[in-house]
Amino acid sequence: MNPRPSSGLQPMTRASAWALVAVGALIMLAPFYMMFVFASHPRAEIFQVPPPMLPGTDFLSNMAILQQRIPFWTNLGWSFYVAIAFTLCSLLFCSMGGYAFAVYEFPLKKPLFTVVMGTLLIPPFLGMIPNFMVMDFLGWIDRPIALYLPGAAGAFGIFMVRQYVLSSVPRELIEAARLDGCGEFRIYWSIVLPLLGPALGTLALISFISSWNNFISPLVVMRSLEMYTLPLALRSMQNPVNTEWGAIMAGSAVAALPLLVLFALTSRRLIAGLVSGAVRG
Repeated sequence: MNPRPSSGLQPMTRASAWALVAVGALIMLAPFYMMFVFASHPRAEIFQVPPPMLPGTDFLSNMAILQQRIPFWTNLGWSFYVAIAFTLCSLLFCSMGGYAFAVYEFPLKKPLFTVVMGTLLIPPFLGMIPNFMVMDFLGWIDRPIALYLPGAAGAFGIFMVRQYVLSSVPRELIEAARLDGCGEFRIYWSIVLPLLGPALGTLALISFISSWNNFISPLVVMRSLEMYTLPLALRSMQNPVNTEWGAIMAGSAVAALPLLVLFALTSRRLIAGLVSGAVRG
């Protein structure tokens, strides 16, 4: 038997793989590091050449400036409130929609699912004007409900739950519950929903992060500074004359810290949930 021809390429060793991952991680973390460094320096030092590379001692001063310019803690509280409300609404509506598409048979099911998935192809900016018109008609301008209720039943979340139900929830279990006299909502709430833990956990993380970082929706529907979420409030501090970049960096560091901690604690669950349910279409 002839030996297999060599490709001429040496296999990547474990050490070189770790080195490549480490370099990539350093590149990705560099902007966050510089943000925390700039948060501890005054505006004049940030624009020095070369810029400071080590943390300074002005973080508390920058935070004081930040609180003078905007109601920082109020904006931070609204960000938490909107992100949590959006996450809960997404879990409820997406789990119901995904379960319905996975289990039930009804007229125009496939065309309707195609329309739902087709919304992923529409750029979000195309919906800015219609979204404002609807929010104005409902009287939700400058109200937090305009930030968490619209868009809660997202196509990505519905698709994720549908795939997970198809691959991980036995149809026999649902049929057995029906034979025992359970109503359809009782089956969904008491039997299926507890089985969706991995998919819902991943969806909760994605929903919270997307709502926390959302800038366009508050820009469209919010009017008063006290009702701004934190990304929009920090943007309002920029002006052509005298922008306190140290204070903005301090606010950005505080805003990024919860997401960094959340991702560090739940990154394994996030990755596992994204690939779960992908076996079956």
